[in-house]
Amino acid sequence: MVGFDRAGYGESDPNPNRSVKSAALDVEELADALGLGPKFYVIGISLGCHAVWGALKYIPERIAGAAMMAPVVNYWWPGFPADLAAEVYNKQEVGDQWALRVSHYAPGILHWWMDQSWLPTSTVVAGTTPLPNKRDAEIRAKLKADGTFQQKMELATQQGIHESYYRDMMVMFGKWEFDPMSLPKPPCPVHIWQGDEDGLVPVVLQRHIASRLSWVNYHELPATGHFLSPVPGLGDTVLQTLFGNAKQ
Repeated sequence: MVGFDRAGYGESDPNPNRSVKSAALDVEELADALGLGPKFYVIGISLGCHAVWGALKYIPERIAGAAMMAPVVNYWWPGFPADLAAEVYNKQEVGDQWALRVSHYAPGILHWWMDQSWLPTSTVVAGTTPLPNKRDAEIRAKLKADGTFQQKMELATQQGIHESYYRDMMVMFGKWEFDPMSLPKPPCPVHIWQGDEDGLVPVVLQRHIASRLSWVNYHELPATGHFLSPVPGLGDTVLQTLFGNAKQ
C-alpha cells in the first residue's frame, strides 16, 4: 500500500499548473515508477478524491478498483440541480462561501484573500468549522489541544500554504474539464463511503451523485461525520470490499 504527498504538499515539489488531470497522471507515473503493474487500486480521502475522479476520467484502463472516503464535491458541477446546490452552499459559514467563491471565480487572488484578517475566509483551513458529529468534534478538539493539528499543518504546508491548501482549493472548486456525473461506466468497481452527519461534505449532494451514477456503490454510514479513518473496522471493510476474497 503506497501513500504519497501530492504536488505542493510535504516534500513534494509544487506544480503551479496543478489540475485534476495532473493529479491523476501523477498517480499513474508513481505507480509505473514503483512497478505496481498494469492495474492498481486507488483510495482517496476527502478533498484528495479529486485525484480519484481524475483517474476514472483520464486513466480508467489502469484502475482495478476505486474507493472514495467522504469525497469533497464541487458545487458548480453541472450535474447538480442549481437550486439544490445553492441551498446547500448557502448553509456554509460565510467565510467558507467566500473562500469557495473566490477559488472558483477569481483563483488568482485567493492567496491574497486568505491572508487578509479583515475578510471572511475559510473556517475549514482554520479548523473552526462547526462539526455536527460528536466524534468529529472530539477528534478535532483533541488534535488541537495536544498540538497535533498544528504539527500536521506545518508538515503539509512546508512548500508554502499557497502551493498546498490554496492550490487544492483552486483545483477542487475551480472549473473542471468534466463533470463526474457525466462519466461513462469505468471498467472497475467504484465505491463511495459517506457519513450522514458530515459537517464538511453535504450528504444530500453525495446522494445525488450516487443517484446519477448507477455504477457507483454508495455506502452511507449512520451517525458518522467526515473523519472516517477512526471509524472502528471501516478500514478493513473498505479493503475487503475492494479486494473481495482475493489473496493479496
